[in-house]
Amino acid sequence: MKIGFIGTGVMGSAMVKNLLKADFTVTVFNRTKEHAQAVLDAGATWADSPAEVTSQSDVVITMVGFPNDVKSVYFGNNGIFKQVHAGQVLIDMTTSSPKIAQQIFAEGQKQGVEVLDAPVSGGDVGAQNATLTIMVGGLEATYQKMQSLFSVLGKSITYFGTAGAGQNAKMANQIMIAGTMTGMSEMLVYAKAAGLDLQQVIQTVDNGGGQNWSLANYGPRVLKGDYQPGFYAKHFLKDLKIALDVAAEMKLNLPATELAKQLYDRMVNDAGLGDESTDGLVNIYHSWRED
Repeated sequence: MKIGFIGTGVMGSAMVKNLLKADFTVTVFNRTKEHAQAVLDAGATWADSPAEVTSQSDVVITMVGFPNDVKSVYFGNNGIFKQVHAGQVLIDMTTSSPKIAQQIFAEGQKQGVEVLDAPVSGGDVGAQNATLTIMVGGLEATYQKMQSLFSVLGKSITYFGTAGAGQNAKMANQIMIAGTMTGMSEMLVYAKAAGLDLQQVIQTVDNGGGQNWSLANYGPRVLKGDYQPGFYAKHFLKDLKIALDVAAEMKLNLPATELAKQLYDRMVNDAGLGDESTDGLVNIYHSWRED
């Protein structure tokens, strides 16, 4: 099976390396070629456009930044749909909007190719360790066909339903993470102001009712001042905006998620920290930055 992979950022590069370790042939494209050098050094082959990747692949996986990037990669002048052929499977693993997933699926049906939306959770750690959680939408038969491929990338793989269902599941995931990330940030700010040992606080909370993935994985990094992006804050802000837009369409009011969006907007746009990891949210609190 020849794999095409478009998008070699932090997550995508780790996923490509796992595919190469599993002896898949992988052809890659990234908007900036130098950001693909690590996977080229690991054995991937370069192509000059999404269309060229598609012409050489049985399965094309996309993992790009924003919904407009997804549209461009699939529908652009040198996009995937310019070179699809019968029997292919297209898998968008970007966190994007359910509507775009449905548009890609519909175009795939017109052109005789199979399409899945399969966003992931687990950050850079999950991508590196092949322990991602993968949420899938599309035809169930296609999902079953791709199980062996997904198992190379993740450990929890769930089929949620028709096109767009994977993206809706990811939005639910991001809504939960918004709560744990804001909770972790404010817990640390409070504990610091109270003069507590922050390492002890993290260990204690992580062994009690406040235990959560964000605290266990990001808490120790915050204490080291490590805000290198496992998952960019600017991308998380994008996700929260999508979740709230879809919620509005469903006539739902999500005030806690709206507040989280405002906090991440302050981090990304006011503080200029969008290229930090999501755990960098703590840095918008003045009391955290005080010595």
